Amino acid sequence: MAEELDLASCDLEFKYNNEEHHTDLHGVDRLIVRRGQPFAITLHLRSGTLQPGVSAFQLIAETGPTPEEKWGTKATFGLTDTINKKCWSASASCSPGNIVSLLICPSPKAPIGRYSLTLDHGHKVKLGEFVLLFNPWCLRDVVYMEGEEMRKEYILSQDGLIYRGTPKCFNILPWNFGQFEPGILDICLRILDENPKHLRNPGKDCSGRRNAVYVTRVLSAMINCNGDRGVLQGNWSGDYEDGTSPSYWNSSVPILQEWKSSECCAVCYGQCWVFAAVACTVSRALGIPCRVVTNFESAHDTNSNLLIEYYYTADGENEGDDSVWNFHVWVESWMTRPDLGLGYEGWQVSDPTPQEKSEGVYCCGPIPLKAIKQGELTLKYDAPFVFAEVNADVVKYITLKDGRKIKFGGSTTRVGQCISTKCVGKDSREDITHLYKYPEGSEEERMVFEKASHHNKLREEGLEPGLKLKIKVSPDMKRGSDFDVFAVIANNTPVAKTCRLMYHGRGVTYNGKLRGACGLTDISDLQVAPGEEKSLPLSMCYGNYNSVITQDAMIRLMAILIDVDTKEMFNKTRTIVLEDPEINIRILGEPKENRQLTAELSLQNPLPEPLMKCTFSVGGANLTDGKTITETVESVGPRETTTVKIRFTPTYVGLRKLVVDFSSDKLSNIKGYKNVIVGK
Repeated sequence: MAEELDLASCDLEFKYNNEEHHTDLHGVDRLIVRRGQPFAITLHLRSGTLQPGVSAFQLIAETGPTPEEKWGTKATFGLTDTINKKCWSASASCSPGNIVSLLICPSPKAPIGRYSLTLDHGHKVKLGEFVLLFNPWCLRDVVYMEGEEMRKEYILSQDGLIYRGTPKCFNILPWNFGQFEPGILDICLRILDENPKHLRNPGKDCSGRRNAVYVTRVLSAMINCNGDRGVLQGNWSGDYEDGTSPSYWNSSVPILQEWKSSECCAVCYGQCWVFAAVACTVSRALGIPCRVVTNFESAHDTNSNLLIEYYYTADGENEGDDSVWNFHVWVESWMTRPDLGLGYEGWQVSDPTPQEKSEGVYCCGPIPLKAIKQGELTLKYDAPFVFAEVNADVVKYITLKDGRKIKFGGSTTRVGQCISTKCVGKDSREDITHLYKYPEGSEEERMVFEKASHHNKLREEGLEPGLKLKIKVSPDMKRGSDFDVFAVIANNTPVAKTCRLMYHGRGVTYNGKLRGACGLTDISDLQVAPGEEKSLPLSMCYGNYNSVITQDAMIRLMAILIDVDTKEMFNKTRTIVLEDPEINIRILGEPKENRQLTAELSLQNPLPEPLMKCTFSVGGANLTDGKTITETVESVGPRETTTVKIRFTPTYVGLRKLVVDFSSDKLSNIKGYKNVIVGK
């Protein structure tokens, strides 16, 4: 008969295991491990031994409120001679002095979450608790990612860059994902526990956490608060008085902390890049490789016909529900798709911004990029919606005063441009449009439309060659300055043309909602000689546009040209982004771990009026101890430069990003960043 065990204590070897499992940035005060990879614990016995095949005992690993073997939320296993990395297993080695080293391997298909570990040798003894995460380092895990540089970027990096604006004028928003900041992992696990599926059936939901597709879909729904206790409430109205403007945020950490401290009340407010950035933080924290992606000229197809239909009045108002956003931001997560079979592994799109319901819930994806590129719209999840976002055709109609609707333009190439994400290992933009679709106008791209049942293929017929219309802009369109934009008309016919030109500018939000006018030209008897090109300016004065632009600092230009004799109509639109002032950042001193540094920050007021209540804020993963440090300046005169100094103390070695924000009464949410290489 085997000798009965008398356990004195159990050491879960937090520091050693967390370092081996690339989780030590979460802290080393508890055990955090990854699927499919062994971890070591040490048992100190008063008496007895553990021997494979001899000792009558079992280990029990359990997760969730109602763990059961059939759901995969409970695993019972004994000792074997060697570890089996395909399932839960354990092996032991004994040392003098009744010390036993156990090596335990979680199944690469086990549900992620909080676990308890119990030793059962006639009576049960709880050895401790641990957190289990997805494992991109494990070949048998569905989130396995080859290449250490890729894993560093998409799992371990706490900083990123988000692209916004327009295809020809995008700006960069530095973002602190902060997935390893204290308390963030627990908040991410709570997000899973607050999802409606868990509240209805916790056993089934915890079992579903074996599946990265399931977890990604839950996160897509829970990052927004539509219909659940999700993290963020969206707001595109321009009124943020009872919350925080979406443009204020530059870190996921305070958003997640506020959600937790408010007992899971939605944080006000978010827009697409905020939703995506928070989803990226949670995904990386849980072990799913993830990146933030921006689609410029992103379509929102409300009736699922893969067409964006504009119905304009004679005044230029759009009466349709479809829209094309100047940009839209979502996330891609890396995983295989056992539910779809071979060929659909790799990056998968999911979108936490609440736009349309999917299976009754405001979520979107995941859908493989390969399915979108090939037009496989029957695959899960939400392929038609994502396909339209990057590849819908645009058709335009104008409603005349007599009620007739006339088609006067369109495009097969406008939607889905410069699809962008941060490069691996460097602060530059990677264009990934080719992963979503074939080159515009190519034979392959048109064949994909046929496969996607896109029967309304439009060509820009009739817009040329007689008259040509385009919009040109000034090279220097800085916020606070006056500048001109131009409607350029070319007559490529042998006869003179009499035209009417209606050309105006209006404030616009990034998702295409028009605001007030800030410039208008209406010329009813414009003469254009044969072969002549005319450039007609529209003045954009600060005094006019300042009151109609939003936090996005965008102006929509629209020109309509009518040939008086033939009644042909031509139109062009263009969105411009006003350039914000630059924050100059200097680091004073040599960056060292646990040594105080000083950041010197300066900014020139670009406006012809003073700025009041000016605040510089800095933050950064492992630089400011998870806090935002601020310095205020009462006022800055017109065109004057202000300078402040802020002190902070790095806590970890390596490359870090110091993210800086400037806000005032008239100019807010100006972003900047500085890479800081912290030495030992």
